[in-house]
Amino acid sequence: MTVLLLRLAGPLQSWGSAARFTRRTTENAPTKSGVIGLLAAAQGRRRDADLTDLAALEFGVRIDQPGSRLRDFQTARHSDTLKAMPLSERFYLADAVFVAGVSGEAGLVQRLYEALLEPVFLPYLGRRSCPPSQPVTITEPLDGELEQALREAPWEASGWYRTRRDTSFRRQGQSPPAEVRLDLLLDSPPGPGRLPDITLRDLPVSFDPRHRRYGLRGVRTTEASVPTTVGTRTAQPPHEPTALLTPVTPTTSAMPVTPTTPVPPVTRTD
Repeated sequence: MTVLLLRLAGPLQSWGSAARFTRRTTENAPTKSGVIGLLAAAQGRRRDADLTDLAALEFGVRIDQPGSRLRDFQTARHSDTLKAMPLSERFYLADAVFVAGVSGEAGLVQRLYEALLEPVFLPYLGRRSCPPSQPVTITEPLDGELEQALREAPWEASGWYRTRRDTSFRRQGQSPPAEVRLDLLLDSPPGPGRLPDITLRDLPVSFDPRHRRYGLRGVRTTEASVPTTVGTRTAQPPHEPTALLTPVTPTTSAMPVTPTTPVPPVTRTD
């Protein structure tokens, strides 16, 4: 199998598996429907497109930086009647970092990787108001098992989070451990004698806004020990937004500037 690892980091993220009326909650980690939606958007798939191949991908996520839960209130007006809509309550994860992965057929995974490098629709972390703060791709597709890839991937936590963790140990008179224990959430397909630890309704069937449909997915929870070595993360090239702009050459059709005669100053006689 071929594995594609994704870095999901941003100021805000929201990964809901259940929404009821005006209350929009978030899970503690990215959902399969949210990540599949990100990949489908990168490929340019419409909301009513077939998702069978993407839904069949094996999915897993590692919690590198849990973040904190944030609650927000939003108001809106009906576009036709302009009547005020009920006050909605929305939850987010602030300053969280995850390493998510999908595993499947090599050709499909390679196409997903290429789509993320030049996405048709911009990726977002659960909601359109939550853009990623770093490139989503970590490495090129890898050969192997998904769980092994998640266990071996470098720790992607932010520098300030690493420093705060080390400081906490030193204040207690302890040396910071060389490894960190991270939670892993992996697919747990049904089978004889095998029960999932968690069940989520986040298996995408259709993103069609006229009738969104999601199936149940079993999740197995475990832990991974990852080295805390600083500097293992892949260095990103400097961001230069003007590099892709095309220089504009002035044309001769521009209206000429007519010189004006300066007005002499007025001298007061009184």
